[in-house]
Amino acid sequence: MFQSRDEVRQVYLNVWHKMQQQQLLEPMEALIADVIEAHPEYHALLADSAEIKQQEFTPEQGQTNPFLHMGMHIALREQAGTDRPAGIKSIYQRLLAAQGQHEAEHAMMECLGQVLWNAQRGAQLPDEADYLDCLKKL
Repeated sequence: MFQSRDEVRQVYLNVWHKMQQQQLLEPMEALIADVIEAHPEYHALLADSAEIKQQEFTPEQGQTNPFLHMGMHIALREQAGTDRPAGIKSIYQRLLAAQGQHEAEHAMMECLGQVLWNAQRGAQLPDEADYLDCLKKL
């Protein structure tokens, strides 16, 4: 089920709050928390929940959308965990061994972002073959 921008942001804010209160996290929340922990540059933004819920993050303003960025980390981990598209798990593991998790995922994000951009531009589904070709070149 698709969630609205506000609903997605609220999930991150709820996880941030639970982290601050050292509350027990559900499995998906633990994954989100792990990604949040890896991005200390976003902690102040998450702490100001009223501001960040409504803030626009646009490339024209030179801003990275922290929710999109963290969401891509999560998407990559889920893709590797399910090996979907087929073959991504071995690529992920190879890059992990060579670069470490955070750097490997950042490299992979370039391919993911390009494939998603091309799909959106062409009003079509992402091309898994192009995605895997890009990843194999990393």
